Amino acid sequence: MVLGVITLLQDSLLRGVKADTVAQGVSPAAAASQQMNVWDMLYKGGPIMIPLGVLSLVAVYVFIERFLYIKKASKLDDNFMAMLRDQITAGNITAARSLTKNTNSPIARVIDKGVQRIGKKIEAIERSMENVAKLEIYKMEKNLVILSIVAGVAPMFGFLGTIAGMIQTFFNISVTGDITLNAIAGGIYVKMVTSATGLIIGIIAFIGYSFLNAQIDKVVNKMEGASAEFIDILQEPS
Repeated sequence: MVLGVITLLQDSLLRGVKADTVAQGVSPAAAASQQMNVWDMLYKGGPIMIPLGVLSLVAVYVFIERFLYIKKASKLDDNFMAMLRDQITAGNITAARSLTKNTNSPIARVIDKGVQRIGKKIEAIERSMENVAKLEIYKMEKNLVILSIVAGVAPMFGFLGTIAGMIQTFFNISVTGDITLNAIAGGIYVKMVTSATGLIIGIIAFIGYSFLNAQIDKVVNKMEGASAEFIDILQEPS
């Protein structure tokens, strides 16, 4: 994903370079000989590209793992609450408990705690269900902070690489005395690859973090709706 974005940026830049070279009377063949592919750009970004690569892999792994977990957590049989209502209304608490216990879903586990507390005060049932809900939300949010850290740290690594490259460029100028535009621009634009890479990784990680939080909110809303419906079932006239 990151390489795809970098490739698109590179293609856009190369089209601009071609247009400039044609306007300046430079042949496209001569300009093509100076072009750099995306792998060359990443390689010349320097050692700072290694931690950026690690951060990108970590972000992709965490996103996929959390997405699959949350997607699985959001699934619940559409007839679950209807079957639960029928069993509780019929007074078959054992069957209701079997239904909730055999349904692998955070929502079912919250309702299962409420079924276990049937016969106690409504306030006690709601409190026990809230405690289980908090635990299930914590499980869904596990490791999401890693995406948040990557979103903040990756651009910093990118800027660090650019600054290090500029320091090296100006040091070389101070040693060689070569202050031509080619000497300055050649060193700086390559090192700015780290800034672009860091920003791209940070943006993608932030989007992934926000998306997963939105999916968790949907599951929480379903959980709250099911809990409210369960309490209503308990309070219905027998």
